[in-house]
Amino acid sequence: MGAGVDVNGAVAEGFEPVGDAFARNFAARGERGAAVVVYRDGRKVVDLWGGTRDVDGTGPWERGTAQIVRSATKGVAAAVPLLLHQRGLLDPNAPVGEYWPEFKAAGKDRARVRDLLAHRAGVPALDRPLTPEEAADPERGAAAVAAQAPAWEPGTDHGYHAQTYSWLVGELVRRVTGRSVGEWIAAEIAAPAGLDLWVGLPPAEAHRVGRVGPVQAPPAEGGLRTRPKRAVAEAYADPESLTRRAFGAITPSPDENDPAYRAAVLPASNGIATADGLARFYAALIGEVDRADDAAGPRVGPLFTPGTVRLARTEQSAGPDRVLVVNTRFGLGHMLHGPASPLLSPASFGHPGRGGALGFADPEAGVAFGYVTNGFQPTVTADPRAQALVRAVRTVLETPGTRER
Repeated sequence: MGAGVDVNGAVAEGFEPVGDAFARNFAARGERGAAVVVYRDGRKVVDLWGGTRDVDGTGPWERGTAQIVRSATKGVAAAVPLLLHQRGLLDPNAPVGEYWPEFKAAGKDRARVRDLLAHRAGVPALDRPLTPEEAADPERGAAAVAAQAPAWEPGTDHGYHAQTYSWLVGELVRRVTGRSVGEWIAAEIAAPAGLDLWVGLPPAEAHRVGRVGPVQAPPAEGGLRTRPKRAVAEAYADPESLTRRAFGAITPSPDENDPAYRAAVLPASNGIATADGLARFYAALIGEVDRADDAAGPRVGPLFTPGTVRLARTEQSAGPDRVLVVNTRFGLGHMLHGPASPLLSPASFGHPGRGGALGFADPEAGVAFGYVTNGFQPTVTADPRAQALVRAVRTVLETPGTRER
């Protein structure tokens, strides 16, 4: 499979269309190196990888290769406040200032926890961006967003907090638990569920992570390259726009291959995972999942109660996004299925990473999905490679014989 690219792994009977779509990503959609994993009802039904570990063509991609997943990290981080709520430690309806008094400054005293999680807090940009070194300091980041005057009255509108989400969620979790988001995920989620997934990469795992970089997207199938709407293009081009300022809250842009950046805890943007780690994370949220690597013992999960699953899927923000300049839908941190970020179905919740990665769960279908890549294309919420794989999964589930569970 894959026009000269070795595609490795396996798919369960009936899931062959996912393998075909994965191979076509290399042949026709500019893929360099990637992996995709799908779980259904806690059992792995797709496990594929191919290409090279590094975007520049160095080294083969192996089963355990991990990559930075950019904003797909937000979906992982969003599980933390939901689990804290599930344990009775965090109230989504409480003012943020109840847990983090400094956040009440500059007119944000009425901002609720749910506003912070659903991109309604009004602080997607900073008047003075942080340098990469400053951004890696959680106290510096938290102080910056706490002091920032909101771009709109918190709770009255929504706009994607592309970078500031790191310090908003990070400091909220630290105030409630005394631990960083990365420490909490490692101890309370990754270890119990057996995940190759980190927010703050340990030095011992650095050898597994490939080098990432931009790649040019090929012309869309049919011969024409799709172009963003004029309003979207103008927003990204205007240095004074809220869009540019939100994505530029860390300036200059960090080097995503820098070990120091990868070791930092930035839950908006620098999570690192294997495709299995990302898919298994979502599988463990919604149900029982086989133990990692077929180890003996009982299945693990679910981490979310049925009530928390419902809460994760509950829409908090919808409509025109003041940063992304398209219609978006968010729950308490997760993106929800919609035209800007199509997932498997309206029941899905998860998060894409700008330029490629995608992870989500669909509790009604019992499906969890993880896709990681080393080549970032100029997409924000709906990468064509990830979407081709999602469409293939949807096709499989609509086929008589695989629909039944």
